[in-house]
Amino acid sequence: MTNVTVVGAGLGGVSVAFELRERLGKDVSIDVIGESDEFNFVPSNPWVALGTRTRDEVVMPIDKYFGKRKIGFSSAGVTAIDAEQKKLTLGDGSVRDYDYLVLCTGPRLAFENIEGAGPEQGFTHSICTVDHAVEAGKEVAELYENPGPVLIGALPGASCFGPAYEYVLSLEYELRKRKIRDQVPITFVTPEPYVGHMGLGGVGDSKGLLEHKFREHGIKWICNAKVTHFEKGTAHFEQFDDFGKSLGEKSLPFQHAMFLPAFKGSEAVAAVPELCNPKGFVITDKHQRSPAYPNIFAAGVCVALAPIEETTIPVGAPKTGLMIESMTTAIVDNIKADIEQRDELTEPSLSALCLADMGNTGAAFLAVPQNPPRNRNWTGSGRWVHLAKIAFEKYFMYKVRRGTSEPIYEKIGLRMMGVKRTKS
Repeated sequence: MTNVTVVGAGLGGVSVAFELRERLGKDVSIDVIGESDEFNFVPSNPWVALGTRTRDEVVMPIDKYFGKRKIGFSSAGVTAIDAEQKKLTLGDGSVRDYDYLVLCTGPRLAFENIEGAGPEQGFTHSICTVDHAVEAGKEVAELYENPGPVLIGALPGASCFGPAYEYVLSLEYELRKRKIRDQVPITFVTPEPYVGHMGLGGVGDSKGLLEHKFREHGIKWICNAKVTHFEKGTAHFEQFDDFGKSLGEKSLPFQHAMFLPAFKGSEAVAAVPELCNPKGFVITDKHQRSPAYPNIFAAGVCVALAPIEETTIPVGAPKTGLMIESMTTAIVDNIKADIEQRDELTEPSLSALCLADMGNTGAAFLAVPQNPPRNRNWTGSGRWVHLAKIAFEKYFMYKVRRGTSEPIYEKIGLRMMGVKRTKS
């Protein structure tokens, strides 16, 4: 019996596993190996930190939903990959064979790059995992009781900026609701060359829209900022101009700080010879397949994508949900073609869609394709984005319970904008 093993049980891993089960025959076994027995809808984590969602509302046990679809599951994680022998070593010491391997391992959070960063051993918070969001929420609750200065932003090399914009604008809204906004100075600190760059070179008028939002709500911003280290209550950074000239070292106080880190690849994946780039991201061809190992595919944050452009402070290119859905569908197409010994291969469309909640409104960014020049380059805002973000959360959790691969970014996001999903 042919076996397809998926490593990772996040948005990409769940989507590809259900689609593999739907489209491959009964003579193909599907297994998923994650690092937890819970599925977390990561886009909802900012709400957990701000106290508008609980942990239980954004996670669910995943093993029983895999079991209903006859998909094997282990939460032991993978500690080693023998790509030549097609074997995996799991965290419990067991060894698994595979015929096809799909890597959806997500990022390793590289807080170690910046002294004093991160919730475990540093002085800043994160919303990259639900447990990080819970810890951030404790400090936010204290902020509501004892207001003080807030810093929000991203660290050098970061590639995921949307959640930082969501967080700062949603937090600002929560402070206004509580009538304590006047007691909380907020500064957005980012390595981006301008507000709204987001690792995408801007999308539509994202720069103008976000600068307008920041001005409207009294949020200061500092761009081209290279954070060097954190101390308790103080952030230290070097600022540069647009030509790379240093404007000197600066520091800002904070009572609460949330900074998104740079990402690296999983250690077990990065250790496989010729599979990854120096940061541990999986190198793939235009069909999401490893050039070195034709039976290994990858989707999502773990995939190597070159930055869209050179910037004064390095920033990476994001991988949004729409792109991940496109990658996973292409992978299923291509595994199915390989099993059936067909030469027809699919390329993912690799477009970007970001819905950024802002408390009671929001902003949407659509780039088709992600890298310029683009066929569609659009930014919009309004309360409909806030409602769409809630719909995404509810529908994806429903999708997991049903065990379906139906693409929610097409169903909800693109249809709202009048865009049809396309395949290359």
